[in-house]
Amino acid sequence: MTGEPASIWSLGAELGEGPTWIDDRLWFVDIKKKQIHRFDPDSGEKRSWSAPEQVGFIVPRARGGFIVGLQSGLFAFDPGSGGFDQIVAVDRDKPNNRLNDAVVDGEGRLWFGTMHDGERDRTGAFYCYAEGRLRHTGIDDIAITNGPAISPDGRSLYWVDTLGGRLCAATIGADGGLMDSRLLVSFTPEEGYPDGPTGDAEGGVWIGLYAGWQARRYSPAGELLQTIAFPVANITKVAFGGRDRRTLFATTARQLLSAEQIAGQPQAGDLFALEIGIKGQPCTAVRD
Repeated sequence: MTGEPASIWSLGAELGEGPTWIDDRLWFVDIKKKQIHRFDPDSGEKRSWSAPEQVGFIVPRARGGFIVGLQSGLFAFDPGSGGFDQIVAVDRDKPNNRLNDAVVDGEGRLWFGTMHDGERDRTGAFYCYAEGRLRHTGIDDIAITNGPAISPDGRSLYWVDTLGGRLCAATIGADGGLMDSRLLVSFTPEEGYPDGPTGDAEGGVWIGLYAGWQARRYSPAGELLQTIAFPVANITKVAFGGRDRRTLFATTARQLLSAEQIAGQPQAGDLFALEIGIKGQPCTAVRD
């Protein structure tokens, strides 16, 4: 690891989330401001697009373009035109829900979670979208879902119950179903609230800690391996990028911070980066 996390985009995101390395650029979102952002480390170019609803994530699509998780469901996104076209509605019977975080596994399946937008009711669940079909995973009764993340061998799925302070793992069966869901790590409110998980190429699981001032790396067995301190409280998620996927990027948030707290951490909501000796997994495109 080299140095400390440094702010590389002072955008003051209300709720930065979903960093993903796609085509040599970092894509991420600001959920509450309904924005999609793209950062090019080589040129320094910064671009942003407005979304019609709260946007939880952006991932590449094998047929071209991107799939984004808007509040009401999955949409195709064309950055050239800035247009959004609905693919499938999600949680239509739960208008107070929204989509939050996601990952694509090596088979091209999109795994994502829904959550209660008011962050109170346990109406959230995890879903899998593959080959044009949406399937409930059986993991539900959660107020704020985060993740999932996938192990390098594609056999384990890591999911987070943020308010419950739980990082859990489940086995992905041959048919794409989930089995043997189990607790890996419990977090106390004093440590912070577990936010987005990310898997690295060595099998480690990274967790951003909201109100915890740090990101942590755990083994697949739940052993704490590494801690990285940040100059801001709300670390929402990390992602690996750069030419060799050894740069750790992190999104952060200003949400719920008072004016006094922001004055004490003026970089809250910025995009951060840190060179690190651990390699990340490549980003797979959704095959639907």
